[in-house]
Amino acid sequence: MRQAIRRSAIRRSDSRRSRRPGRPDRGRRWAAALGVGALVVTGGGLLAGPAEASATASVAVDFPTHCIPPAIAGIPPIDGTTSAEVTVDNAAPKVGDTVTVTYTVVKPAASNPVDLALPADIMTPTGKVTVAGAQTTEVTVAGPKKNDPVPGKGEFPSFSMTGTFTVTAPGEITLSPGDYNIHTSYIMELDTPCTVTDPPAPVSQTIIATDGGGEVNERTITLGTSSGAPGERVTVTGAGFTPGADVTVAGWNGTAITADSITSKAADSGAFTFRPEITDPATTGIVAFEGAGWDPAKGAGPQAYTVTTGGGEIPDGSQQLTSTVNPGTLTMSQAGDSVALSAVDFGQGGASTGALQTVTVQDFRGGPAGWSLTGKVTDFTGPSGATIGASALGWSPACATKSGSPSTCAAGSEGTVGSAGATLASTPDGAFTGGEFTVDAQLSLDVPAFTAAGAYTGVLTLTLT
Repeated sequence: MRQAIRRSAIRRSDSRRSRRPGRPDRGRRWAAALGVGALVVTGGGLLAGPAEASATASVAVDFPTHCIPPAIAGIPPIDGTTSAEVTVDNAAPKVGDTVTVTYTVVKPAASNPVDLALPADIMTPTGKVTVAGAQTTEVTVAGPKKNDPVPGKGEFPSFSMTGTFTVTAPGEITLSPGDYNIHTSYIMELDTPCTVTDPPAPVSQTIIATDGGGEVNERTITLGTSSGAPGERVTVTGAGFTPGADVTVAGWNGTAITADSITSKAADSGAFTFRPEITDPATTGIVAFEGAGWDPAKGAGPQAYTVTTGGGEIPDGSQQLTSTVNPGTLTMSQAGDSVALSAVDFGQGGASTGALQTVTVQDFRGGPAGWSLTGKVTDFTGPSGATIGASALGWSPACATKSGSPSTCAAGSEGTVGSAGATLASTPDGAFTGGEFTVDAQLSLDVPAFTAAGAYTGVLTLTLT
């Protein structure tokens, strides 16, 4: 979805402007983390690439992981190694079958960073499993709030998460461990999202699907997050439903739907995006279906979802404090709406240069999605209908990330802008994204030597998605 569209008119004149992106403050402030269930990544070497997997047996794999401990711990992001295994309940399914996937983190790339011991059953893990091969999808998985006590500065125990997907095509299907998050409920609610550094991770399980011969239910749903506090809304995106049909998205408690539901119509494409509010702590998943009640033949899911609540014992003399952080929006602003490029001489031509007005991007959504800022330009029109083609404009982008931002901005490639457009800057998807960024670019218009004298104007359109 386009979040904002702004335009900058570019004129060629005798003046020149330039801007440089600011340098982010790299200073770090360490804070005390007394009595909180924070996590810190432990070091670990990067191991070999994907392991071979048979059609019936899974293998544990190691992959580099980037984790972001809770800010209150005062610990910067650290890269480590996760050992994990993905297993299924049916390694030879038929098209149309539902396969249960279990994602076990054998050794998390995390440990307790404080001296305070953490009690049992305060960790709620959630994550994703990457499905590729004959079909491509992402399975949401979630685990129970269950763990052994963790001593101060001790390693976190292994944990497992489960989810399901429907087989939609025959052939070899591979499953790889993906991003995961460890939520702790002890004195306060904290999250430590861990992302695969170089996705996808190695294949842990390979299954062989055969053609079932029957009608395949191609309805699917994906969740924006696999956990949330009571009353939070979860973004549910659906596809493959009957165009224009009434679709209900509801919580699932393991055997039936809950009262946490929302009903609206699917688009003409059969897709939808709903945001139900989930309050029932017994919720184990989210489903979507057509009709008056849950019917697997006309529905999708359940996709694993966990309601994260407190429940750890509060030490004597302590008080549990709860605060809510509301998600914001993705926006951009620019320092001005016109750029005067330098003049060139008739008969000489050459580079007419200048600098893009600085663009500030604020990603305050707090979700898993990154963003992309692109630009395209019109032909430059001058006196008596003379033109300079859009392909004559090139740029050299630069992007700076404000200190403390979860995401890191990447500048687009130097080259032609043109009418087809090019990427100015972007940030990747991740378990936890957001931040504030400044984007600049040096501009250069290649003016032919004997272009008619006069002023030429083109319009550069920037689009943030």
